[in-house]
Amino acid sequence: MKIAETLVILSALLMFWGGYSYLIDTIKGLTKPNKVSWFLWALAPFISLGAAFSADADAWSSIRVLVGGIVPGIIFVASFLNKNSFWRLGKFDWFCGFLSLVALIFWQFVDSPLIAVLLATCSNTFATIPTFVKAWKYPETESNLIYITSFISAIIIVPVIPIWNIVNSAFQVSLIITTALLLIALYRNKLFQ
Repeated sequence: MKIAETLVILSALLMFWGGYSYLIDTIKGLTKPNKVSWFLWALAPFISLGAAFSADADAWSSIRVLVGGIVPGIIFVASFLNKNSFWRLGKFDWFCGFLSLVALIFWQFVDSPLIAVLLATCSNTFATIPTFVKAWKYPETESNLIYITSFISAIIIVPVIPIWNIVNSAFQVSLIITTALLLIALYRNKLFQ
């Protein structure tokens, strides 16, 4: 097994581990997922997979994307199971969700890999903003482990990027930055004491 394949598997396992922890906390009502973020975090990877498979993408490179859709999808569904894991969505959440969906829709119609990657990156960022705001204001409504494992998982994949250009690295760099910001939101009281 090549080092790249090992890193992809390790990255996927970290995502499953963090996702499992978040899922259990959601079912118990300890965590209150923002449904807009989790739905869009599930939708975008599945759309990406469809596009990747239609372009005969490498199966190894698609594993992490698949896991990146399955984990948020399960958490989104689980957020409906316990009324104590309810998080009230406001106009700002819906607005960010709308921007994310617009980016996803435009992504499907562009014929440029660069613009497609930038739109996917924007979509993911817009989907993250509601959870970031919630984590900043109410860190007790989130579970930390998923963001720690997501951050490490995103960093682990960096050596696998074949050529460093915007098309190959923008989305990955965006994941590192957004998960780092989520961790700052969750740990800011401890960091800035």
